[in-house]
Amino acid sequence: MHRPLNPPTIRAPFARYSHGVEVAAGKRIVAVSGQLGVRADDTVPESVEEQAEICFANIEAILGEAGMGLADIVRINAYVTHRAYMRPYMTVRDRVVADPPPASTLMIVGGFTRPEFKVEIEVIAAA
Repeated sequence: MHRPLNPPTIRAPFARYSHGVEVAAGKRIVAVSGQLGVRADDTVPESVEEQAEICFANIEAILGEAGMGLADIVRINAYVTHRAYMRPYMTVRDRVVADPPPASTLMIVGGFTRPEFKVEIEVIAAA
């Protein structure tokens, strides 16, 4: 199990994430490139929530190649193209990540390679 690092001397996290996560010695680390909300057939749903679900499904498939799963995520970097997209993304994130929650950063960006993309998610996992 990874150990969350949330010192009582600093403000508690704003949402369901940990300020830091300690990975025990001897664990394997997998870095997953940013995943976009695009299906294998190159279709992109309109909703941010559906795009985030696809991102996490892709991440789960990539981690599966290494014998890991979503519960092994220790760090998330997520990017959305509008402030209004933060809550739908976080709803999906909170549903799929394990306890204790991973360290996480969410940024609002100007856009991605195609205008229909609204969210991109990259992770680091350890097991």
